[in-house]
Amino acid sequence: MAGRAAPAPGALLCTLLWAAAAATAAGGGPGDNPAPGAFGRVYRGAVNISAERVYAFAYRSEPGQVDAVRVYVNSSSENLRYPVLFVVRQQKGVLSWQVPLIFRGLYQRTYNYQEVSRTLCPSEPTPETRPSDQIIFVDIASMAPFNIAYELLVTRLENFQLETNKAFNFTASPSQPQYFLYKFPQDVDSVIINVVSDAAYPCSVVSVQDIVCPVYDLDHNVEFNGVYQSMTKQAAITVQRKDFPGEQFFVVFVIKPEDYACGGSVPSSIHGNVNRTWNLQRTKNLQVTIVPSIKKSVYVQAMFFSFLSFLSFYLGSVVVAFVHYIRVRRKASAGRLSPEHGSGMMTSSHPISASTPEGSSYGAIDESSSSGGRQLSSPERQRPADSDTDSSVEEESDFDTMPEIESDKNIIRTKVFLYLSDLSRKDRRIVSKKYKIYFWNIITIAVFYALPVIQLVITYQTVVNVTGNQDICYYNFLCAHPLGVLSAFNNILSNVGHMMLGFLFLLIVLRRDILHRRAMEMKDIYTLDYGIPKHFGLFYAMGIALMMEGVLSACYHVCPNYSNFQFDTSFMYMIAGLCMLKLYQTRHPDINASAYSAYASFAVVISLAVLGVVFGKNDMWFWVVFSMIHVLASLALSTQIYYMGRFKIGECYLGIFRRAVMVLYTDCIQQCSRPMYMDRMVLLIVGNVVNWSFAIFGLVYRPRDFASYILGIFICNLLLYLAFYIIMKLRSSEKLLPIPMFCIVATAVVWAAALYFFFQTLSSWEETPAESREKNRPCILLGFFDDHDVWHFLSAAALFFSFLVLLTLDDDLDTVRRDKIPVF
Repeated sequence: MAGRAAPAPGALLCTLLWAAAAATAAGGGPGDNPAPGAFGRVYRGAVNISAERVYAFAYRSEPGQVDAVRVYVNSSSENLRYPVLFVVRQQKGVLSWQVPLIFRGLYQRTYNYQEVSRTLCPSEPTPETRPSDQIIFVDIASMAPFNIAYELLVTRLENFQLETNKAFNFTASPSQPQYFLYKFPQDVDSVIINVVSDAAYPCSVVSVQDIVCPVYDLDHNVEFNGVYQSMTKQAAITVQRKDFPGEQFFVVFVIKPEDYACGGSVPSSIHGNVNRTWNLQRTKNLQVTIVPSIKKSVYVQAMFFSFLSFLSFYLGSVVVAFVHYIRVRRKASAGRLSPEHGSGMMTSSHPISASTPEGSSYGAIDESSSSGGRQLSSPERQRPADSDTDSSVEEESDFDTMPEIESDKNIIRTKVFLYLSDLSRKDRRIVSKKYKIYFWNIITIAVFYALPVIQLVITYQTVVNVTGNQDICYYNFLCAHPLGVLSAFNNILSNVGHMMLGFLFLLIVLRRDILHRRAMEMKDIYTLDYGIPKHFGLFYAMGIALMMEGVLSACYHVCPNYSNFQFDTSFMYMIAGLCMLKLYQTRHPDINASAYSAYASFAVVISLAVLGVVFGKNDMWFWVVFSMIHVLASLALSTQIYYMGRFKIGECYLGIFRRAVMVLYTDCIQQCSRPMYMDRMVLLIVGNVVNWSFAIFGLVYRPRDFASYILGIFICNLLLYLAFYIIMKLRSSEKLLPIPMFCIVATAVVWAAALYFFFQTLSSWEETPAESREKNRPCILLGFFDDHDVWHFLSAAALFFSFLVLLTLDDDLDTVRRDKIPVF
């Protein structure tokens, strides 16, 4: 509505006040107009120290309607000493600015704008049944001793209120911000504000603010109130009705004067004043769409889906255990197998028939050549099988009381062909107690590691909720469903699989442990000299590590960012390391690493990961040092493994490298003889090639995600060793039973599917928050879970199957004598 409305008493009074102000203005100039201003008309004039201008604009507001007015001003003057001052007076507030409008950027850069437009705080809807009159005064003044020209345009906004599920397009610039009103419909409790732009730059900020005047819509104050995000091409903010008592809010759009906040470069050629064409350079076209978020019923469905999916693994385990129990009972009733067999799996009833054939490469030594070792290979046969927790058993020492030279451990380990009986000579109770330390240590580590992490992420979440700065955390905002104080409950819920399957694995290991103890109490012959020695400490540690991976991954996803990414990977290092140790322990139970050495090694790896996150981006010296450590550690470990040495940190001194150099000289240069342990040599050569390749890759490309880089090293080494183990097992004419074969296939399939979703990057803390949001995508499962949540589900199942592979891989050897089981 242009011009003055009906002459209501209040409007007449305002007109008189305006006329009095105009009469007291000294001087005159172009644009003097004592009549009230009209909407949509451009007013031109000039002001100086002795002449100012006052305009009054009146309009009628309909009942229940929210009216917004936008003021556009322009001045050709670029004189910063004498700017033109604009003051807009409303019924309940005052808004002011100057032209040229100055924005400050990085390094005290200034950007000046001659064109400014602002939306005035809208009038509140009146409960009256009749229209009400509104008055706006615009005062224009300057302290300049000379005339400064200006232009003024006041308009009423026709599309001020945003509608649900309806896209709205508009344009904004640093000096011409925009904001709009949104009201919650009656049946909507939560909405997602989606903002998109075809151009990444200029950088912008999207803010959600309560209905309070003044509205903070400039670069220097937009962060003072509400919730906000920086934006390049995409932004999304979830807003809940409960956070706004008035059930309505403003959506504010501000264009930044510089792009460095969004990852762009700072223009180096711009200093001081900027000409008027700068307005055109920093203009951005935006589209905003507000869509309803999910209902509460979807939360319930997602939680039921998460728990029932993994409870099915419990049901499957019960079915497998029951079927196995029935089959064992049937065989026991036929007199073919002990009813309380320690392995808990089906095996052959004829021990010798499953031994290594004569033609195998491990059968080259006749029975007489190693009879001395086998006579003393099982101390359990010479004394009752006591409980593993017997307090009379002392801790392991480096001194073993073996009388004959043939029984000396160092002599035995230099044989060309070794059997399991040669490396399982220590008292079973001592070795079992040694491996139980893994379990108790990892529980201690988990408690001391997790508690500060939980406290830290709670602080992060509190800071986000209090400040409203959603650039702190790198969520997938297009699929971030809040619950309570948590901003992305779906990313936390999807980690329930790690905890549930980790606990299930502990139950499976406990069942095997109980069956083995019962068999030991019954003095079952198959538990003494047959099969792989049963030590469950590492398996228990693996189950705890899987559960802690779920806990720490959930903690990381409370507020994922650059500072706490190592929380998500720390226990992944430990899982990979424990799996490699368990695989090595299977055929080397007497010489595997102690828990203290292993966890000390993990501590070094995690320390390197933290240093890599801090220094790995730009510091070349760090990559040089890390690559040298990586290569030297690979050589030292290879030497220890090749000669069946003790895997202890304390022994990895220069003597190992001196010995390696001497062996290379005598065996490869001096006489070029065939390696004594060909299979191990092939494994170690391939392993060193892989690790050196990783070191060279890191030195050349210096990947920014250092934590994932180290994790890739661990996983590749684990897969390489597992492949070697299975190949050597098949070469030795050993079998893969149906259950381990099923677990191997399931592990490969589930890992392949999991990695597919893992590489669907939805955010990246390596980039700025605005650039990270360009990767955000909507939910793909139940309207609640995104690709990364599916990765959580599948990776938990893949790790569970991987653990089962290690647990069941050698069940075919349970009826094979240990002096017939080769070591590799």
